[in-house]
Amino acid sequence: MARDENETSPDRVFSLFEANQLIPQLQSHLSTVQRCKAILINTREEVGKASANAPLGGGTAVGARYVKSLQDISTNLHAIHELGVVVKDIDLGLCDFPHVRNGRVVYLCWKLGESEVRWWHEVTTGYKDRCPIEEEPT
Repeated sequence: MARDENETSPDRVFSLFEANQLIPQLQSHLSTVQRCKAILINTREEVGKASANAPLGGGTAVGARYVKSLQDISTNLHAIHELGVVVKDIDLGLCDFPHVRNGRVVYLCWKLGESEVRWWHEVTTGYKDRCPIEEEPT
């Protein structure tokens, strides 16, 4: 049996409540990723020199820190992916949550530093096109 529509469907969709419940985890993961990215940037010149001298037995004191940062970035991005959340921009800490709105999949949009999810956008658009979430009718 063909499952064409499921091939493009997200593995998980989130309610607004579920997305907001994940914010503390996302804050932790993304803060670690950003901190580790800064380490990579600050050590890349030294690591580049060591890499160029590797055939001569060269090394660097920052090598272990550089490799650990790469591992930590990978681990934390993988953890976010396993939650079903889509990381759109590491520097902004921008994440999207697949969500069903009016019978179609859209993204709830959250950025590191925001206290809760308050925005959404179409899956074909992005951060610059996000719209505020209106209160649901009671």
